[in-house]
Amino acid sequence: MTDPAALPVLAIALTFFVAGIVKGATGMGLPTVAMGLLGTMMPPVAAASLLILPSFVTNVWQLLGGPGLRDLLRRLYPMLLGIVAGTLGGAWMLSRDTGGWTVAGLGAVLTLYALSGLLAWQFSVPPRLERPLAPAVGILTGLLTGGTGVFVMPAVPYIQALGLKREELVQALGLSFTVSTVALGLGLARVGALRIDDLAPPCTPSRRRCLACGPGRRYAGSPVPRPFAGASSAACCCSAWSCCGASCLEHPARKRRTARWPPPGKEKRRTNRTGRVR
Repeated sequence: MTDPAALPVLAIALTFFVAGIVKGATGMGLPTVAMGLLGTMMPPVAAASLLILPSFVTNVWQLLGGPGLRDLLRRLYPMLLGIVAGTLGGAWMLSRDTGGWTVAGLGAVLTLYALSGLLAWQFSVPPRLERPLAPAVGILTGLLTGGTGVFVMPAVPYIQALGLKREELVQALGLSFTVSTVALGLGLARVGALRIDDLAPPCTPSRRRCLACGPGRRYAGSPVPRPFAGASSAACCCSAWSCCGASCLEHPARKRRTARWPPPGKEKRRTNRTGRVR
């Protein structure tokens, strides 16, 4: 029989398995999928804590698989410094939210990111504007990372607008995500919201089989990192992200309705067998 205590771990493992398939097929999406699904099951700060280790491993793998890390560092370092600063400054929002607004912010980011993919927004950054825009993009990405645990907006559209080659684009995304992951971990640890035992759920012998199919499937969707396996795959991913975003956006209202139930004056009265109100 299935251990009831293992069901949450199974859900987490399945979430990371799906996120790993998306990551392998598109070159990105593990934190987006994981936060979108886990954010509907647990507080975002707990989801972000679980995300850090698998995100770091997969993004370092993607980062080291490209050809020109030194050139990318020289080109993207203003944005990367902004990501670190913004994430360290915004991590307190993720750790101190009690009203569900962090989940709503996560939903807004997921919805915007999904729309950008579904509508195929195309941007181009002229070389003369690249250096002035990079710090602002980095700081905004860092603030959204610290507040929601998702580090795709606006860094991903900005990197895609730089006109990089396919292999450079995959490596640049891995570099940005790696820096964001490390900065998020440092930011959560700085405000006391991250401990070593938060990096993974408790793993008893009965649960190891559940975790075996989880974060390790980095390249389940593809043997090599490559961006955007196809238009249909991207559309499916964006549609799923929009559904997760809509669910997260509705979370604060659902939480308020649950807190107010039953409505005032509508409390169910208890009666005993004689019909008298107790």
